Amino acid sequence: MMFSQKAWLIPMFPLAAFLLLLAFGRSQRALGALLGIIGSLGALVLSILVLIEHMRDGASYYQYSFKWLEIGSFHINAGFEVTNLTALMLVIVTIVAFLVNVYSAGYMKEDERITVFYSYVALFTFSMLGLVLADNMLTLYIFWELVGVCSFLLVGFWYAKPEAKAAAKKAFIVTRIGDAGLLLGILLLYWYMPDHALDFVHIQNVFDGQSGAITAGVTTLIALLIFVGAVGKSGQFPLHVWLPDAMEGPTPISALIHAATMVAAGIYLVARTFDIFQASQAALDTVAYVGAFTAIFAATIGVAQNDIKRILAYSTVSQLGYMMMALGLGSLTGGIFHLLTHAFFKALLFLGAGSVIHAVHTQNINEMGGLGSKMKITAWTFGIGALALSGIPPFSGFWSKDAILNTAMHEKPALFVAGIVAAFFTAFYMSRLFFLVFTGKPKAGEPAHESPSSMTIPLIVLAVLAIGAGFIQTPWNDTLGFWLTDGAEVENGGGGLVMVISAAVGILGIYLGWLVFVKGTIARDAVSARMPWLVRLLERKYYIDECYEYVIVKPLRGFGLALHAFDRYVVDGAVRLVSGSVVLLGKGGTRLQNGQVQTYGLITLFGLLILIAIVALRRFW
Repeated sequence: MMFSQKAWLIPMFPLAAFLLLLAFGRSQRALGALLGIIGSLGALVLSILVLIEHMRDGASYYQYSFKWLEIGSFHINAGFEVTNLTALMLVIVTIVAFLVNVYSAGYMKEDERITVFYSYVALFTFSMLGLVLADNMLTLYIFWELVGVCSFLLVGFWYAKPEAKAAAKKAFIVTRIGDAGLLLGILLLYWYMPDHALDFVHIQNVFDGQSGAITAGVTTLIALLIFVGAVGKSGQFPLHVWLPDAMEGPTPISALIHAATMVAAGIYLVARTFDIFQASQAALDTVAYVGAFTAIFAATIGVAQNDIKRILAYSTVSQLGYMMMALGLGSLTGGIFHLLTHAFFKALLFLGAGSVIHAVHTQNINEMGGLGSKMKITAWTFGIGALALSGIPPFSGFWSKDAILNTAMHEKPALFVAGIVAAFFTAFYMSRLFFLVFTGKPKAGEPAHESPSSMTIPLIVLAVLAIGAGFIQTPWNDTLGFWLTDGAEVENGGGGLVMVISAAVGILGIYLGWLVFVKGTIARDAVSARMPWLVRLLERKYYIDECYEYVIVKPLRGFGLALHAFDRYVVDGAVRLVSGSVVLLGKGGTRLQNGQVQTYGLITLFGLLILIAIVALRRFW
């Protein structure tokens, strides 16, 4: 357990890079990239050592904590915990973070704020690693919020663009809704847990043992509130609207957010508190059905988008739905396995998209074409990522998606159908994306060229991982599942039919895309000519943003304006009335005290008449 005891150093590497970059300022451009890369590399090396230790020695748990706060007899501990799950997550996060740092050295080379960019990335990486290592819900929540702050900074990095500022605010506000649910869940846990314990060991003991200390209704409520937090961070319906808009940030950040950090945090949260969900079948069903609906919902939207990064963004939402569906079906292995493979092929796709954007300076796929002959490395690696995402064997996405679909077939066949439909749309929109960008005739005037080695080497590494990562868990090899759950979770066997159906659907989606966008057998406007309303509905993302605008945003803005008017004219008006009355009274007194004897005599006369009137009137009272 030597390396596990030192696991607290893993987030310290990027934190040190952040502090040094903060100290040196913006002038050290080359040093900024170097410190960012070294910090992420140090974290990666130690994470790999921790993972090897857990795999080799069979170590499954190490925890260290110290007394953080003490109020009378009550105290709160803080510390770190290393389990098989956290060891795997540490490697996933640090691999992607390191490759993104290397890639950004080329992609952000001309940006004058590159040092600020690397400092933000370092802080973001530190926050995610701290979240993974947290040994209790309170410290996890602190890092959870810090991840949200960092995402705000990175999505709005190019703050001069109004779209980037709006996207950053949208991401921050929408995810706050989920965070409020998570906070309420933590408060309920604190209230009902024996001795107010919030560490994961006590949570597992209470909910796994079904001791009856917490009733079924309260358990379901706690699980659902925790799930609300995961819905916000992982972009599940209906809080998915921030995630596609987050594409306004630099492309390396899109890869980091969508592959291994922010969106993965919600999946990790459900997996980390899986014992709570397993104690409530209603909560598990909610997670499964929300995930399945999100998978289909986002996949259909991706078919009609034209921005290369937005297509990949809706793909992320859809794949996160797959992961949630797996967890809701009770398959921790399936959800985490797909999280692992998705991290590699989605980071590959986003960095490949960044390579394309870097070459052609546009994100509209309709303005691209024929780039495969000019950008061979990008085209081949992007194709590998697209095949992995489409679930084509033997790429990694096939094995992880098959594990989820196999569980769905055995547990809830209706969700299996939903997963298959989503898989078909995924294969179709990825074939559309690839064929429009890399095949066909080059567009006139495109100054396309292959990206520098600092950008292509990470693509090659991720392509290798996108091919090979899937073989750690196959229908005949349950290595990952046995190791991840200590043998507690047994995967369903007999997945041959599911494998055939899954592969066939993926191939069918790609074949249909080839017929439409390469062969031309089916006209590209075949659907839009017959059902323009359907295409418009998908292009407008089912008008969810518009619904929020008219149902929530505008009423709240109107309520705010009403409160502002009340404050200005009623509250401030009353204050102004009092002050104005006093001022007028003072001015009247000043006019009376003018030094003229005639005025004083007149005032005295009026005063005498008033006194006589008062005395006379009292006789009638």
